[in-house]
Amino acid sequence: MDTTKINSGIGKAMININKIVIVGGGSAGWMSAAAMIKTFPEKEIICIESPDFPIVGVGESTIGGIKLFTSFLGIDEKDFLRHTEGTYKLSIKFTDFYEKGSGSFHYPFGVPYLEGTEYGLQDWYFKKYLYPETPLSNYAYTFYPAVAMCEKNKFSDNKSGTLSGWRKDLDVAYHFDATKFGQWLKNNYCIPRGVNLISDTVTKIFTNDEGVDYLVLSSGEKIKADLFIDCTGFKSLLIEKELNSKWLDYSYMLPNNRAWATRIPYTDKEKELEPYTNCTAIENGWVWNIPSWERIGTGYVYSDKYVSPEQALSEFKNYLKSDYMTVPDKERDVESFEYKDVKFRVGIHEKTFIKNVVAIGLAAGFIEPLESNGLYTAHEFLLKLSRTLSRGKVSQNDIDMYNYVTKSMFDTFATFVSMHYSLSARQDTQYWKDI
Repeated sequence: MDTTKINSGIGKAMININKIVIVGGGSAGWMSAAAMIKTFPEKEIICIESPDFPIVGVGESTIGGIKLFTSFLGIDEKDFLRHTEGTYKLSIKFTDFYEKGSGSFHYPFGVPYLEGTEYGLQDWYFKKYLYPETPLSNYAYTFYPAVAMCEKNKFSDNKSGTLSGWRKDLDVAYHFDATKFGQWLKNNYCIPRGVNLISDTVTKIFTNDEGVDYLVLSSGEKIKADLFIDCTGFKSLLIEKELNSKWLDYSYMLPNNRAWATRIPYTDKEKELEPYTNCTAIENGWVWNIPSWERIGTGYVYSDKYVSPEQALSEFKNYLKSDYMTVPDKERDVESFEYKDVKFRVGIHEKTFIKNVVAIGLAAGFIEPLESNGLYTAHEFLLKLSRTLSRGKVSQNDIDMYNYVTKSMFDTFATFVSMHYSLSARQDTQYWKDI
């Protein structure tokens, strides 16, 4: 019998994790620091934030899991939303994903309201069968009270209970500036609770049989730790460059690899500050509209296998002047906006926890922006990591189980996102035909 796999989980215990070093700032780095200082207030937590590398931040739309994370931290919702240009989000609206010109439908948060139905969700399919002209958008209107708020640009805490089946504490997510969210966590949560900030750049990494031995900063200072959290973005300096975790490429199912992003001012804030993210399918990808408190964050996600960056930027500018916008403006001065060319890779490392290094955020993996999952892996992996480390002594079996659970979670969500494309009936470009 081959006992290699059997014994792989009975390795040496990682005893007494008293010092945790997070490499990288940004939203992933400071979310990691917040989770660690919340779970282990007695331990030494250090975050190394380099002033030499820009933070990837283009605004952020989240999904419901962010509420579990902020509740876990005990964050005052109104306070952090005020400082991050935050707004409430009740749904994701998809436009022209089924076919070009097919219109929009909502995918709201929360549990469907089924009181008075005969066969639950199946009632709607009987309705569609009997009345074929019923639009697909009617599904969400039938079962989700939040859609009525979405269409009227309204929001309610529902303290009166008038909206049966809808709860503010569960059925809401946020739009906010992700960069400001990270900085708010740093200055208002992490440092006041004892996280030590080192503003410097890691220049060398030394490893041994246990993983990373120590880091060398540009100042010459050596940093040792019991556990290192890699939040270095797509560079993955620790988990990939040093510990050689294999990158699993998911471009075969999710080929988008670039995005043009910008921020535009409100033309009519009463109409454009919508309580949902709008995702619109166009020629070679899709465009997001994320209404934060001060402005609209928008971007065009595409694959450079099908269209050049120059052509994609032209298509994006045309979109910004089109009737797809909530307040159309054919004279919108699109040339005055500052556009950011964001490159990304889709996939995950085969192992995101190796020896004494665990990767969080983009350093671990990335799906693609559809379904607002940019911060999803960060907060979900951190909740799992906090639970794993809470055992006190972490064995190889604990690490293996963490890798299994997080990889399964990632695969499930990646498959879910890919269904948005595979179930599309669009045939208007080669991109949509192939995807």
